[in-house]
Amino acid sequence: MVPQTMIHPEITNEPQEFLTRTLGEQIAYMAQKYPDDVMVNYTDRRYSRTWKEFNEECEIIARGFMALGHSKGSHISIWATNVPCWLLTFFGSAKIGAVLITVNTSYKTFELEYQLKQSDTDCLVMIDGFKGTSYVDIVNTLIPEIKTGKPGRLSSEKFPRLKTIIYAGEGECPVGMLPWENLYSLGKGFPSEEYETVRDSCNCHEIVNFQYTSGTTGYPKGVMLTHYNILNNGLTIGDGMAFTHADKLCITVPFFHCFGMVLALMSCITHGTSFVPIDIFKPKKVMDALVNEGCTAVHGVPTMFIAMLEHPDFESYDFSNMRTGIMAGSPCPVKTMREVNERMHMPEIVIVFGQTESSPGCTMTSTDDSEEHRCATVGKAFPGVECKIVNPETNETAAIGEIGEFCARGYNIMRGYYNMPEATEKAIDSDGWLHFGDLATVDEDGYYKITGRIKDMVIRGGENIYPMELEECLYHHPLVKDVQVIGVPSKKYGEEVCACVVLRDGAEATVGEEDIIQYYREHVAFFKIPRYVWFMKQFPMTPSGKVQKNIMRERAVERYVLQADAAIKTA
Repeated sequence: MVPQTMIHPEITNEPQEFLTRTLGEQIAYMAQKYPDDVMVNYTDRRYSRTWKEFNEECEIIARGFMALGHSKGSHISIWATNVPCWLLTFFGSAKIGAVLITVNTSYKTFELEYQLKQSDTDCLVMIDGFKGTSYVDIVNTLIPEIKTGKPGRLSSEKFPRLKTIIYAGEGECPVGMLPWENLYSLGKGFPSEEYETVRDSCNCHEIVNFQYTSGTTGYPKGVMLTHYNILNNGLTIGDGMAFTHADKLCITVPFFHCFGMVLALMSCITHGTSFVPIDIFKPKKVMDALVNEGCTAVHGVPTMFIAMLEHPDFESYDFSNMRTGIMAGSPCPVKTMREVNERMHMPEIVIVFGQTESSPGCTMTSTDDSEEHRCATVGKAFPGVECKIVNPETNETAAIGEIGEFCARGYNIMRGYYNMPEATEKAIDSDGWLHFGDLATVDEDGYYKITGRIKDMVIRGGENIYPMELEECLYHHPLVKDVQVIGVPSKKYGEEVCACVVLRDGAEATVGEEDIIQYYREHVAFFKIPRYVWFMKQFPMTPSGKVQKNIMRERAVERYVLQADAAIKTA
């Protein structure tokens, strides 16, 4: 029995003054406050807008969606990199109470099909492709009816809800799709009174976004987030970085992640902070933007910062204008945090911890924390968010310093998983606590440290990878008998994927490591492709017949000589 004096309280800070605006109202508010100041500026394309210009453009896009029959409650998916149409689709759809569904830019056919169906998507906005993957080819394969259908009036047997596909990519608009530019003419011709009636009916507690994620079992789940969830999460995050109207954030992380959408965009629009988006991360491109645009902050996963620190031209850049930013998305090596702090002139860089289901932030270090706290912990609980560590088996609150499961509850917790009530009940208990599956400790001052994960999710360079999905995919290979996917330590990415494969009898002579990797390359996003393929005769099992993935991980560290990678300290 733990003495009561040793049990930490369910730690929370004093509630902040929460915003009750919708995202559309917040943009309009900033447009009134800073009408002629630059809100967003791209370095690689001719797109720069003041707060007033951006707000007006979003209203035209919103009216364009309405002209196509999409309004309050519509589900609008966006499949694009960090291009202007992503921003306009997000804030334009928010102004009419539609739900934005973010699509991972690395998705292939299998993944897109599942998400469009599960999300009940009405409208898809897309670019031409990414990293050699043709989005147009994938859509034409999934929806053959598009070639004979009329733009805006699609009739698909596989996707009965999907009526509109809007093309915002390079080159000529493919057959059956509506050019992005048409939204402007449609919007300008749509009655402003009808638009304003819908806009003014929107409420901050309505769903504005589905973020697709999953646990270690099952298929991806649509996390339902409200305006109130993400806007106030961004407010706290901006406060933690001491953001002001004078700051400028370089956004290197994808908008489709909560990292880019909330930690970046929401923190900016709540503080009147301008931002410089990077379409696709390249170290030199980011460093040029930091210096040439006079940025004071930059966000990134550890691998992005490492890529900049190790770039041969790094020493030729003057980062004296830099001040803060966030390293998050995967465990942050203490050594990398200290290097960024010193060599990139970011003495106030911070860490945010959470998960998509919590909008995503729950804890955060702040600019006035000590270097030790900023580099070696994930900070304290957000204002208005309760956090606690519990024994995973008994659910009793753990003692200070004792390892247990991290849990949180508060304004930031999701409304649930879309059309998955049973999964929602498993994630959030009857008292409203979201159970993370992460192992953590908390000290007497309320600073949290993450020590591992209860389950098997792999986090590679900020991307969540779910073993069961990759196992299910490889089960379709005709010569594979069984497969178990595990995460192994990586200095560069935090973790890498290792596929442990048992082949069918007689297949050893015809199937090699490259064959398995090529199979994955054809079926899943690039970041999910295993770094290692380990052929086994059988898997280690418990007496009750359960696969011992923990044993497999230990053996993989030995097999691939990853002891040094495993020893890297993270916050």
